[in-house]
Amino acid sequence: MKKHLLLLVVIMLSACKNEQDAKKEEVILWTPYNDSIEVAANADHENGRMQYKLIQSKVLDKNEVFTPLYEEVSKLTEAAYKELLPMILEQDILVIRNHIKEGRLTYENLVLFYLYRIYKYELNNATTLNTVIALNKDVVAQARELDKQNEMGVTAQIQHPIFGMPILLKDNINTLGMKTTAGSIALMDNEVDDSFIVQQLKHNGALILGKVNLSEWAYFLCSGCPVGYSAYGGQTLNPYGRRIFETGGSSSGSGTSVAANYAVAAVGTETSGSILSPSSQNSVVGLKPTIGVLSRSGIVPISSTLDTPGPMTKNVKDNAILLSAMLGYDELDSASVEDVYPGILSSYLHPTPFSEMRLGAIKELMETDSIYKNTVEDLKEAGTTIIEFTPPEVSMDGFLSILNIDMRNDLKKYLKENTDPELVKITSIKDVVTFNIADSLVRIPYGQALFEGILSDTTTIAQLEEIKSNLEKNGQTFFDTAMDKYKLDAVLSINNYHAGYAAVAKYPALTIPMGYKTSGEPISLTFIGKPYSEANLLRIGKSYEDKFPKRVISADYQN
Repeated sequence: MKKHLLLLVVIMLSACKNEQDAKKEEVILWTPYNDSIEVAANADHENGRMQYKLIQSKVLDKNEVFTPLYEEVSKLTEAAYKELLPMILEQDILVIRNHIKEGRLTYENLVLFYLYRIYKYELNNATTLNTVIALNKDVVAQARELDKQNEMGVTAQIQHPIFGMPILLKDNINTLGMKTTAGSIALMDNEVDDSFIVQQLKHNGALILGKVNLSEWAYFLCSGCPVGYSAYGGQTLNPYGRRIFETGGSSSGSGTSVAANYAVAAVGTETSGSILSPSSQNSVVGLKPTIGVLSRSGIVPISSTLDTPGPMTKNVKDNAILLSAMLGYDELDSASVEDVYPGILSSYLHPTPFSEMRLGAIKELMETDSIYKNTVEDLKEAGTTIIEFTPPEVSMDGFLSILNIDMRNDLKKYLKENTDPELVKITSIKDVVTFNIADSLVRIPYGQALFEGILSDTTTIAQLEEIKSNLEKNGQTFFDTAMDKYKLDAVLSINNYHAGYAAVAKYPALTIPMGYKTSGEPISLTFIGKPYSEANLLRIGKSYEDKFPKRVISADYQN
């Protein structure tokens, strides 16, 4: 009899569990919609790259992304969210940390705040930016653990300022527990270990909140196609004008997510303009470091010659903090430099006085862009020494071959060293091209002209080395002619206008919001300096930002 009763209880418990599981599965947070009306509305857009063929992904089910944390997020009421709003929205890391230190805020509520915003805007098809494409299902539990340590005094020891701060990552950066797709369906099952920079972030206590969309293969797949589009994540949209302004690329999701306050900060990557462009288009601060300052190990590559990750933040202070949190010598990256880079973390504490700045202004930009001209005049009035100059004309011939040959070799190496052949069936660019052709409407609606160009490029290794050497000299000449003659701290540019020259020269560049065009489109001032001058650029940038605070949060993402 007892055995029968026990069996009955087991059956009933099992039934209850199955019923609960069924209820969980029944939770529908997002419903696919017909985006044909939006696509049609953009058919006559003056910018051909914004004449979309689709907006939502054909393969990503947002319910799979958002359901695992729904129960946690639903515990935060609208009233509680509103109370948190002034403490977190648009605030810098040190302000947020002080709220936690004084007991007004917990790490758990900080994470829930950002998740609440992501769910609020990304699950609504009228406001979604198609930005967040993966979430760390353990992030709330990890935040709670930090709160427990805080209560016990365990975290009272010296911490890096990034400690406990929720960070989003571009989805070409390897992260344990989340797929790393580079936006490609060919990598949608790519399960990997942490990249070096993610290891550094975790070592310093950062909370990895999730992954964000990007231009597929870091915008090195199709020619003339929309920036911010990937077959895996869909079309990323700009919070300052959905379907009106470009997101910039390829770190599109990193820029849009920071602009919309979906996290404290985000990490992007750049080969040529891929941090500077989306930072500028989304009115956030972006830094492309000198090659070798940050490790590239565990990042889906384009070019081992030119690639680098970098911080994307709402302000210069946070940019310095995030950059510092990723530093470290990586023996697996041949470009990694063994240095402590003094002054980066403390740079925001020591803004450079305007009277000590010597900056170069490009004459052509002074003549063609009124916002740039007015900004330069404001800097001059503040006491900055401004030298107007015309850069020498230099050849950029062969630039595409660097990308072609590097990616052909570097992607093969990444796939061999990072992917599980049981989960990822591609081993080369040729494999990807073949894979895409098998279902071109879904996998490559805009074609794959650049990948086809990789396969057809016949540049030899000897020719490539000569191209690299010539372009590095030419890029340096472009900036150094004026920088050396006039002893300049940096050259002033706009957005990613001179990103290609900075890329081949391997020079760092910091872009900061400069204002908004009459249309409302963001525009940024970009400071380009000599190698390893990141701390100096950040000090100059902090002075500029303090004196001329131009960033304004998008009106549609203020609440």
